[in-house]
Amino acid sequence: MASGVPSLPSQDTPCPVPPAQRPLQEYEQLCRSWFFTWPADGSARLWRALGVTWLFSLPFALLVASGSIPLRHDPPRLVVAAAAAAVLLPLFLLLRQWLGWTYVQRRLVSERVEYEESGWYDGQVWEKPITWRQQDLLVARHQVQPVLARLRRAFTVAIGLLLLGTGLCQAL
Repeated sequence: MASGVPSLPSQDTPCPVPPAQRPLQEYEQLCRSWFFTWPADGSARLWRALGVTWLFSLPFALLVASGSIPLRHDPPRLVVAAAAAAVLLPLFLLLRQWLGWTYVQRRLVSERVEYEESGWYDGQVWEKPITWRQQDLLVARHQVQPVLARLRRAFTVAIGLLLLGTGLCQAL
């Protein structure tokens, strides 16, 4: 995906925004991050990473759940409770990815760029030229929207699994 990252529009208009704070540059940084590329590289990679995370957190969830005396004497309920609790870590990772991708999308679709010249106390606003807006909108619609759709589906599945696990734990 990083190879298909568009370049910045021509520098006809001098841009006062520092390069690291330009929306397209922030998008490129997300595309280079190993964590944020999980949903960007396709559904298979996202599900594999979330599955590995769930498997990694399952032993810890089992350890914590085994501290409950009623669950300790009911192994099926113990396993279901731990499996449901282990979904929390992938859910938090999905939340972090959602926040990062929606932040970049908001900056891409905005007509203005808010930036800081040297610190938090000197915020400025710069209006994007038409060429910048067009390219940013294309990137937002064709690159970021599919990522957000994958994350939305993953959220739905993770919350469904969490609710299913807690309901099953109550039913046992």
